[in-house]
Amino acid sequence: MSLTIDTALVEKVRQIALRAGDAILDVYNTDFAVERKDDASPVTEADQRAETLIVDAIRREISDAYPIVAEEAVAAGDIPEVGDAPFWLVDPLDGTKQFVSRKGEFTVNIAFIENRRPQLGVVHAPALGSTYWGSANGAFATFDGGAPQPISCRPMPGKGVVAVASRSHRTPETDQFLGQYDVGDVISSGSSIKFCLVAEGRADLYPRMGRTMEWDTAAGHGVVRFAGGSVTNVDGTEFLYAKPEFENPHFIVWGAPEAA
Repeated sequence: MSLTIDTALVEKVRQIALRAGDAILDVYNTDFAVERKDDASPVTEADQRAETLIVDAIRREISDAYPIVAEEAVAAGDIPEVGDAPFWLVDPLDGTKQFVSRKGEFTVNIAFIENRRPQLGVVHAPALGSTYWGSANGAFATFDGGAPQPISCRPMPGKGVVAVASRSHRTPETDQFLGQYDVGDVISSGSSIKFCLVAEGRADLYPRMGRTMEWDTAAGHGVVRFAGGSVTNVDGTEFLYAKPEFENPHFIVWGAPEAA
């Protein structure tokens, strides 16, 4: 059974992301505690509140027919078997380090995967007032409560490429990769906002040479995909989901193909 991804469903998922963002900001505006998971990464009450809200809302308001792979549940040992079936990927608060340091560059991420590819992605940055989403109906964004507007990747220029790099995970391999291009500017950013900068045409390229998990990338990948860009493995092959233990290899986010 396949999920029908129409405009009504996309709007339901977008609203769920907005509500999760509100729950996150409720914690953000307090003197919250920071705990450490087994992998030493930070986690807060906001991560847990948002994940509970998202998972419950998907099951109650959309469907309980599909597995939900959610970051905090996986950390607690709740790891669904997805096989080749469709499933949800949820990162309730991507960029927890940005959240803890109160930099604002954190996001809510919800994606639906079918045929190992994101068919729907919603990225909401509550502290920045920005929301991005993509599906077969197109890619869109809202800024500061404004009306939805279509977004698209721009063609890769031959010179003056604008690259995006992780604010907290930039590596020598990243710099080596970027050395292949005539880079005019490098934007440092946190969380899945990096995907969205490519999707809205503010950047051309985002190499990630470090460890990530599928819930970190799926929603942003969905936005980029339907904005006309792509995500590949470093060797140029297609970047797919439902990998062993939901762990990603290094990858590259590309804007639209180079202009002729």
